[in-house]
Amino acid sequence: MLALFIAFLIAAQVPQGPPPPPQPVLAPRAAAPFDPTGYWASAVTEDWQWRFVTPAKGDFIAVPLNTEGDKLAKAWDPDADVRNGNQCKPFGAAAIFRLPTRVHITWVDDSTLKMDFDLGTQSRTVYFDKSKPLGERTWQGHAIGQWIDVPPPQPPRGGTADDPSARRGAAPEAGGRGAARNQIGGLKIVTTNIRAQYLRMNGVPVSEKAVVTDYIDRVPGPDGAEWLIVKTIVDDPTYMSQPYITSSQFKREPDASKWNPTPCELLPRVNQAAPLGR
Repeated sequence: MLALFIAFLIAAQVPQGPPPPPQPVLAPRAAAPFDPTGYWASAVTEDWQWRFVTPAKGDFIAVPLNTEGDKLAKAWDPDADVRNGNQCKPFGAAAIFRLPTRVHITWVDDSTLKMDFDLGTQSRTVYFDKSKPLGERTWQGHAIGQWIDVPPPQPPRGGTADDPSARRGAAPEAGGRGAARNQIGGLKIVTTNIRAQYLRMNGVPVSEKAVVTDYIDRVPGPDGAEWLIVKTIVDDPTYMSQPYITSSQFKREPDASKWNPTPCELLPRVNQAAPLGR
């Protein structure tokens, strides 16, 4: 015991080196675990009857509407939307990633992303600065972004985050974050301050109190393809009994040759009326 005590005292007297210097704080653009920029096209592999067309009035299957939401969905009047200048209600932050659209993502500056959507000609600005003040309510709302699940820096091993040889992955699935996510970190976007809008083209309501949270991952697919997997959670205490969760896929395109901005117009409508309710 005496020998152990003496060894402890000797070790305690050994001068300790200075603490490691703090890691520099990188701007969000420099800290990005993956490159989200470029042109991305929606790949609709499920729920086409609610995404490629305007569903029949009263078709809100799988949407957890409460009594008030149910009532409003059944009372949808598309002509009134046109008269009141609300044609863009189905193209807001709650629904835009589920539509058959393309999205063009760019950096405005080192702390701000911009997402342009050609269907409905929508734009969402994503601020990484949480102190950014709210403006007026818009269809795309006030979006705050942050990188999440980013592993600590590792010593260089001959590859980079954007080098396919440095990553592994499988073809993306519709499960969203967790099922087909990358292993390098993701982008979380929380959107508030939206205008009252629609979750689907046929008037499924979303209130201005809703919070829309998007989780975006970039994953490699077969044949060198690159995908964005977008998990969207719409939490609306006014019209929903629980959050509504979807997962959407976007395939990277090489250029803007297929970019086709269009106005806010309803997709082709299902002619027959659906049974009201679920």
